[in-house]
Amino acid sequence: MEQTWIPLLLSLKVAGWATALNVVFGVAAGYGLARWRSGARDLLDSLLTLPLVMPPTVLGYYLLVLVGRRGVFGRWLDSLGIQLVFTWQGAVLASMVVAFPLVLKSARAAFESVDPQLERAARTLGISEAAIFFRVTLPLATRGIVAGTLLAFARALGEFGATLMIAGNLPGRTQTLSVAIYSAVQAGDDSTANFLVLVTSITCVVILVLAGRIVPQHSLLTSR
Repeated sequence: MEQTWIPLLLSLKVAGWATALNVVFGVAAGYGLARWRSGARDLLDSLLTLPLVMPPTVLGYYLLVLVGRRGVFGRWLDSLGIQLVFTWQGAVLASMVVAFPLVLKSARAAFESVDPQLERAARTLGISEAAIFFRVTLPLATRGIVAGTLLAFARALGEFGATLMIAGNLPGRTQTLSVAIYSAVQAGDDSTANFLVLVTSITCVVILVLAGRIVPQHSLLTSR
């Protein structure tokens, strides 16, 4: 049982942190793209969406190049005593990068669906831009953001390739559910693998059902 519950709890921890960070950065980026009027907007949107279509192993390699001990930022982080490779924090980073486009696309679509006349009406009442965002725009976009957040959590929970490359496969430290399933299959432990697959499948199905009830599925990954 220890071999099954520890990876589950670690996966929930990693997915929770990755999703929380994605909500902050993804909502900010989605709002910026929805309101930014520039020819470079679509290019930036495409660059930020790359993790959604790029092979996870390629993302893992990029992360190693950036935050590895000899990476672009890795040397600086190492001087500060921050180590991401072969740590659960590294798994959070990998899951965050992979799931980020799901929050970004849903947040952008949600913000673009908000009627601009409501925002203009609020401005005529002398409400500040910050107050308009938190009292008008964000509440109206909440359903789309929540749906994207649930999908991002499910994606972070099942992340494998990038997590394995940057965090490794250390039981009790960096071995998430998907990595534990891989290890169990490699070791021929079918009972553990079957149980972990069942837990993962049930969790993801529940999340997808909740997301589908909040916002119609066709609108989750589209933007105007």
